[in-house]
Amino acid sequence: MTNWPALDHFLTTDPRDVGCEQAMQILHLYVELINDETTAGPAAADRFPGVAAHLAACGPCDEDFQGLLAAIRADS
Repeated sequence: MTNWPALDHFLTTDPRDVGCEQAMQILHLYVELINDETTAGPAAADRFPGVAAHLAACGPCDEDFQGLLAAIRADS
């Protein structure tokens, strides 16, 4: 059994990906932009492309993002 899919995924990482540490440092800002009706979606990804790239590639960080977004939306 080989792990070629995992290796392929690693080798095709988006060069804009800022990594876990940097993404987590500004995740709260990214979530607020996503949650804001006037800047939803592409505006947040345009402003923080490295975070968007990281969340697309990192399951654990995306789970944190989804949880924080759900928490903010539940309070609204």
